Amino acid sequence: MPTLIAFFAHPDDEVLHAGGTLARAAAEGHRVVLVSATDGEMGPVREDQVRLRELASSGAALGAARVTTLGYADSGHGKDLYPDPPDRRRFVRAPHEEAAEKLAAILREERADLLLTHDAGGGYGHRDHVHAHEVALRAARRAGGVRTLTAAIPLTAPIRLLRLTSLLTSPLALLRGSRTFRTALLRVEHTPRARITHAVDARRYASHKQAALAAHASQVRGPGRSAGAFRALVNMRTPLFAALLGREWWTEVERG
Repeated sequence: MPTLIAFFAHPDDEVLHAGGTLARAAAEGHRVVLVSATDGEMGPVREDQVRLRELASSGAALGAARVTTLGYADSGHGKDLYPDPPDRRRFVRAPHEEAAEKLAAILREERADLLLTHDAGGGYGHRDHVHAHEVALRAARRAGGVRTLTAAIPLTAPIRLLRLTSLLTSPLALLRGSRTFRTALLRVEHTPRARITHAVDARRYASHKQAALAAHASQVRGPGRSAGAFRALVNMRTPLFAALLGREWWTEVERG
């Protein structure tokens, strides 16, 4: 069966952008491989490698056959770009061709048929997401023109989500109260319907996507700005989760 590679910037991006698509692909017999550009850490590599262990657990929930990383550090999001940790480079500082060759080697090794990644704007402009998109396109060309799809969000999706959260009570109240959640919805780069080439209905696999998100326990239970929204999503009833996040959209990149 065809092999699908999902390349995203950080552990947990694979769930939020593609969890349903990956779970459905794995259930239908495709080989699914997760590649994270970073280990999700801002500082030196932690001995327990908690973010990578969570990524492996997320991959297992989605049915991934392999989970790996390019080994870069998280670049952070905000106006300040901090110095590199002493043991590795921040992803956004990695030259495009260097990172692209690392990813291309995985694409060639896996004989990948399809590559999924971030859109050109990085969803809401995160520097690592944008860099991952650029690296992915170069890697796909290096590996022989692998078909590439980028994450898309139609204009109606976040509007529908906001309308639902305005009508329903807890735990969706936590979503409305999350500053990061609201900011992401307001800043997200919407994709014109005419540019969307693939719509994936993965509502049957919502429990897999929800379990994969729960696997990122440090982000769900921690003090991060998205933690409240993540907890609400993990704790809500699966049918509601499926209604909110059970569909995913993609734009195919023209091969040149």
